[in-house]
Amino acid sequence: MAEIIVPELAESISEGTIAQWLKQPGDQVQKGEYIVELETDKVNVEIISEVDGILSKQLFEEGDTVKVGEAIAVVGEGAESAAAPAAEVKASAEPAPAAEAAAEVPVQSDEAQTGSKHKAIASPAARKLAREKGINLDAVPTVDPLGRVRVQDVASFDSSQPAAPVKAESPAPKAPAAAQPAPADNPAKPVERVKMSRRRQTIAKRLVEVQHTAAMLTTFNEVDMTAIMNLRNRRKDAFLKNNDVKLGFMSFFTKAVVGALKQFPLLNAEIQGDELVIKKFYDVGIAVSAEDGLVVPVVRDADKLTFAEIEKEIGHLANKARSKKLAVSDLTGGTFTITNGGTFGSLLSTPILNAPQVGILGMHKIQVRPVAIDAERMENRPMMYLALSYDHRIVDGKEAVSFLVKVKDLLEDPESLLLEG
Repeated sequence: MAEIIVPELAESISEGTIAQWLKQPGDQVQKGEYIVELETDKVNVEIISEVDGILSKQLFEEGDTVKVGEAIAVVGEGAESAAAPAAEVKASAEPAPAAEAAAEVPVQSDEAQTGSKHKAIASPAARKLAREKGINLDAVPTVDPLGRVRVQDVASFDSSQPAAPVKAESPAPKAPAAAQPAPADNPAKPVERVKMSRRRQTIAKRLVEVQHTAAMLTTFNEVDMTAIMNLRNRRKDAFLKNNDVKLGFMSFFTKAVVGALKQFPLLNAEIQGDELVIKKFYDVGIAVSAEDGLVVPVVRDADKLTFAEIEKEIGHLANKARSKKLAVSDLTGGTFTITNGGTFGSLLSTPILNAPQVGILGMHKIQVRPVAIDAERMENRPMMYLALSYDHRIVDGKEAVSFLVKVKDLLEDPESLLLEG
């Protein structure tokens, strides 16, 4: 017998939530094969088995919180371990003679661990959905002839209807009274309650912490995108042919940020105790919208990369984020962040700092607007508003404004990015 232990994940991660069991009790398991998917504050991690054998027991259900170093499953050898869960279920149930036939119904091993005779029989997926919706599984009716609650039963259950009677093979003790619905849950005003994922809870917590601990200010400017758009139009076909990647805007902005950080290094720093840690490297975080929320994978050593290498790395990290394949190492150690709300149509915003960083640049929608060329001429130009949020504890207003002006100047003269970015 061998226990599956939650491994060390990262310095800042001490626990996670079981997102999905990839193997069920009785399944054959090979060494190195994935057993369970664990959701942490930053990424999803798949835990492997260190031995060959049969998964004999799951010690936690989907949705449970587990800590690093904690045993979450047991893998045994051969057919004996496969039979163990069923034996434990039978021993714990101890059915009365009139209920012996019902006791032969297969149940999940986690049912046996509860020691409750009248707990609903349900799959892990059904249990997870019930937790998210705040539904008591004992109240969910099912058409399954064996009485098992399925995902579709939970999904279609209307908690405002009277609860179905609990079927029991023998008289059951009086169940505790169900929690009363909140006053706001008026059947005439339907609502949906969805439990926040661990990652969404962490995002919410950290965003609030930043606003409580940093002296955050935002300064704005605008950039004329004419030169960059003309350059892209001239070079995009050759760039794609030579590099097998499209020339986007993010490489220009990343290079412009690096050039400005070199001139204004306090935007590339952080506070540690009573010290300023000024970083001499440029690991730029690129905010990516994923299914579970915003993540910020990091482009390492952006100052040493070509435009094509930056575009490829951003595309690679974005694909990993959307397929939930980001590693903790992809998300840690950034020195400055760029976020592009313009992809969703945002014209102007005030981005929130990605602590412990002290600067974040917000890009926005490119919009054609009339611009005064001189005292007598007006032209329609593709313009973009830029927003720089910064921590005033480190960065003074003059330095922040100058940094943003430098970014603007580099973008409006894109050839200079080869020299300064």
